[in-house]
Amino acid sequence: MADLIRLRNQSGTWLLMWPSLWALILANQGRPPLWLVCVFALGSFVMRSLGVVINDVADRDFDKHVARTSHRPLAAGRLTLGHALVVALGLALIAAGLVSTLNWLTICLSPIALFLASIYPFCKRWIHMPQAVLGVAFGWGAIMAWAASRATIDPQAWWLLGATTCWAIAYDTIYALQDREDDQRIGVKSSALLFGPRVPLAVGLFLTGMMGCLLAAGYLSGLGMGYYLMLALLGGIFLGQVRRLRFPIAPHAAFGMFYQHVYVGAAILIALWIGTPGTTP
Repeated sequence: MADLIRLRNQSGTWLLMWPSLWALILANQGRPPLWLVCVFALGSFVMRSLGVVINDVADRDFDKHVARTSHRPLAAGRLTLGHALVVALGLALIAAGLVSTLNWLTICLSPIALFLASIYPFCKRWIHMPQAVLGVAFGWGAIMAWAASRATIDPQAWWLLGATTCWAIAYDTIYALQDREDDQRIGVKSSALLFGPRVPLAVGLFLTGMMGCLLAAGYLSGLGMGYYLMLALLGGIFLGQVRRLRFPIAPHAAFGMFYQHVYVGAAILIALWIGTPGTTP
């Protein structure tokens, strides 16, 4: 089970959790209730685990033909489909239990999160940029966190959703560079294949879109200069990544660039906190 839910690699959990925490910080003026932080942190772990189980069930026939994924439990035959479905059901029930502690608006929004998590693994068969669905799925956590905090959805929450969608397309395009040749061989769609030699330009544009959405969310929330200075520093990091993508990149280097975005999410959380009036001396 540990291998099935990728227990040793929690980068996906962090990337799912950051937008929810951004929303909690912004919606609660830098002081979110601890119980909400705990619910969304644990919920991120559970939903990410559920997402990878669904992904492995959907891709069990594809994964065995890709070097990076051929060792996964279902692809390698170490786990049966029935066992995986039982684990998925258990995770879904845990997620439902967590959501039940929140207000009615958040409960009403939760089926959309489950729907997005369920369809994303199949999107690589249907659309050339499945990363966009991943971005909306990850950004939906920000919508739910805002609703859980204020029992409404203000414009800032939608800007956070937009920022997360752009961000996920950018970092998951970088991640998909690891499998570009295998994906092309077996007929799986991805933004890395769609953009081809224009990957640096596409990643740069989506990261620019992310920054624009974050600037809008910060402006509407009246954040201070510290927030914008932190975003400027992140802009420099993004520029460095785009420049690096202009040259051939090995799979391990692509993963390293992707993993940097875990720290980007943490930096944005800190920026939101220090930019909120009254949270710093």
